[in-house]
Amino acid sequence: MFRQRIWISAFVACAAMRVAHADATVEKAPAQPPHPLTVPAPVQLAQGVYVMEGNGEAVAPANRGVVANNGFIVGPRGVTVIDTGSSYRYGRAMLDAIRTVTPLPVERVIITHQAPEFVFGTAAFRDRDIPILAHRRAAELIRDRCWICLKNLRRTLGEDEMAGSRVTVPDQTVDSTTTLDSGGRALQLLYFGPASTPGDLAVLDTATGVLFAGGLVSIGRIPELRNESIPGWLAALRQIASLDAHIVVPGFGPPVPPAGIAKTGEYLRELDAGVRRAYASGVGLSEAMHTVQTPDFRQYRLYATAQPANVQRLYLQLEKQ
Repeated sequence: MFRQRIWISAFVACAAMRVAHADATVEKAPAQPPHPLTVPAPVQLAQGVYVMEGNGEAVAPANRGVVANNGFIVGPRGVTVIDTGSSYRYGRAMLDAIRTVTPLPVERVIITHQAPEFVFGTAAFRDRDIPILAHRRAAELIRDRCWICLKNLRRTLGEDEMAGSRVTVPDQTVDSTTTLDSGGRALQLLYFGPASTPGDLAVLDTATGVLFAGGLVSIGRIPELRNESIPGWLAALRQIASLDAHIVVPGFGPPVPPAGIAKTGEYLRELDAGVRRAYASGVGLSEAMHTVQTPDFRQYRLYATAQPANVQRLYLQLEKQ
């Protein structure tokens, strides 16, 4: 486990900076509890399975970063947490919310992917010596890149809101689909290959058929292309659709039946086709970012910002081919 906190003084040489960002970014947990944060009330989806649903918007001071979905699964022995929110303060509030449901201890945290809205509450669990698990590639990206995300969150939400938040690298990793017992509950950690990110995991509670899809599914909010291209993502969605799942919890948006995930795939295909047409027609990047549209998804959250960003990423990928 990554037990030590790495402190960075003003005189640390540049060569040491990457190491310093690896497991902590400069501050340890607050000695006193932070200002209270109201988090979504846990909603029971099935026996022992709870979701805490964010509002699906972009992170902003008004929502205090409470935008993504996370949840937990209560077994006969303990609790498994799925994703931890965007701040240390959220992680602490999540622990309090779990205690309103069960007195059982949290045995493990599973991080589905490395997006900042899902990982920065993890430090609150690390401070209680709770194991943190992710796919190996997600853990590597958290170690190598999440200090940048933390800087951006501090800039957006402010130092006070992000007090105690730090990069917390998972101490347990998997490389492929794995079945494990966590809290006395049989869980399948599903890896479909690089998709929305290189290390996406989906978590299936085998007793109830509830699937936490993490970054693979977004409902009512434009999916953001981050590190990978579309074919792997579409392949992952097809495999999810073939599972014996009853409810799918997306990273953003309300839980849906398995058929509901089709919208994510429809957006990705429509986006991909539009960018390819523009590129083949000789439309320049700047023009494509304004003209390539996905009309069926104009009402989705983040359309004004995520749509042109997605067009840019796909266009640049085509230029490299």
